[in-house]
Amino acid sequence: MTPERFSRAIAVLNHRQPDFTVVTDQVHKGQNLSAIIRTCDAVGIAALHSVYDEATFRAHTGTTMGTHKWVDTRIYRNVDEPLTQLKNNNYQIIAADTSGNTLDYREVDYTKPTAVLLGAEKYGISDAAYPHIDQCVTVPMLGMVESFNVGVACAIILAEARGQREAAGLYESRQMSEESYTKTLFEWTQPLVAKYCQKHDLPYPALNEKGDIVDLDWRKG
Repeated sequence: MTPERFSRAIAVLNHRQPDFTVVTDQVHKGQNLSAIIRTCDAVGIAALHSVYDEATFRAHTGTTMGTHKWVDTRIYRNVDEPLTQLKNNNYQIIAADTSGNTLDYREVDYTKPTAVLLGAEKYGISDAAYPHIDQCVTVPMLGMVESFNVGVACAIILAEARGQREAAGLYESRQMSEESYTKTLFEWTQPLVAKYCQKHDLPYPALNEKGDIVDLDWRKG
């Protein structure tokens, strides 16, 4: 780990938005999931909630999702589980949808704790998700095509959210808790040691300002 890389990790974590997330509802195509995760990373989202049905759960776990180490990807078998957790933590659920009563995506206040819900490529939002939704939004179209690809729609909505959060000063100071920040920084910059500690139920050793482990005898406890 070079000092430059360590400094970069610190800068990225200082911009993470722990009260902003995305939920994908049966989005199966790897290229779309990859695009969504890259966009989440770019706007400071720390965790993505991804829902697969029973038939595809095993096929995708550890493959497409496992390659994106900078965004914590949490996988569920049904959409009720992540949406219920988020609602219980006072998140507003904003669904990208083209049917029913929708708002222009720019009319939502994304500075509140927010989860953006994205539906499957072909079928959209599942019926089970609707009871949890606070507001459906759409990206206005000026051409013959009725809707954007799910990855593109995600990028457009998250860019608006980032702009609002920047204007509100939410990127100017660290939003993560000290515990979460310290844990994530160590796992990003000392991944092999982190795995060793997890395997042997050991606390992570302290790092100095360059990202090096301070106590070289840390294994001895």
